[in-house]
Amino acid sequence: MAAKISNGRNHIAATNSSSMFIRIRLGNISDVPHIHKLIYQMAVFERFPHLFEATEESLAATLFNSPPFQSVTCFMLEVSQHPFPQDKHSLNPNYKPTTKTLDLEEPINDPDSIVFKTVGSNSDFDGHDIVVAGWVIFFPNYPTFLAKQGFYVEDLFVREFYRGKGFGKMLLSAVATQAVKMGFCRVDWICLKWNQKAIKFYEDVIGAEVMKEWGVCRLAGKALEAYGEK
Repeated sequence: MAAKISNGRNHIAATNSSSMFIRIRLGNISDVPHIHKLIYQMAVFERFPHLFEATEESLAATLFNSPPFQSVTCFMLEVSQHPFPQDKHSLNPNYKPTTKTLDLEEPINDPDSIVFKTVGSNSDFDGHDIVVAGWVIFFPNYPTFLAKQGFYVEDLFVREFYRGKGFGKMLLSAVATQAVKMGFCRVDWICLKWNQKAIKFYEDVIGAEVMKEWGVCRLAGKALEAYGEK
């Protein structure tokens, strides 16, 4: 039986299935240790581990310094074997979390679940075992041709054990939904050319246009310093 995703409020469990509860919420400073690990895993997946320089300290100093959606913003993807509790995230006035339920034939085996357990989540005490499964980081941009704001997605990453379940689509949908809510004109992101599976998904499943005529130009490191001094 294929996995089924339904609205968390109106969920009816499938026969002989295992239910997984899913939540997308705003990230905050307490998520930095998990974000750091996610970025490293993404660097390995994208074949750029040699470029990984971020530390928990540098992330803590540069993230969450502005109100959400006005600058760099993170959505965290969490999973649990139990319905999510009414907690501080549920009451966040800036963003009401998205919750859904996924029906699986068998539970997902995540050997890193303890490492990625959400801060403050302890099944021994509160009956909940909430684990971070992925994230997306994005910020406003300004397409001048349209004279409107949009969102640019810098990174979207789902941990290995949770891929192929529609979680990446949920994260991107959360960004798109917020863009529509704020009257933004579009959502942009870049996909590595070798990742043809992802490109096909973006084109065929979600209807995104892959802009093949655009290339990425970048000044960084010593080249940036040298040009900045001119």
